[in-house]
Amino acid sequence: MTDARMMLTTAGSREEAEKIANALVQRELAACVNIVGPIGSVYRWKGKVESATEFLLIIKTTEDAFDPVRRAVQELHSYELPEFVEIGITRGDGKYLSWLEKCVHFE
Repeated sequence: MTDARMMLTTAGSREEAEKIANALVQRELAACVNIVGPIGSVYRWKGKVESATEFLLIIKTTEDAFDPVRRAVQELHSYELPEFVEIGITRGDGKYLSWLEKCVHFE
């Protein structure tokens, strides 16, 4: 078992995705953030089915960073209710996971 986690959010533009990704890495809340997209999203919002072009952020961080990362995403995000979920990493390359965990520092 490892302390490493992936956290996911989406952004409505590449510029916003890059702003969030850069802030998370600069603040040492994440070791790495991948930006994937554009992607198509279909979702229910305020009783209606909506669709949008978005950019997926895959945030590589640690379990203990959940709350600081969530707060940063909420602070930096333009959405009223940004997606924010955590996916546990049960196994991976030991050297990579060690690097990931050494990159994350917060108070």
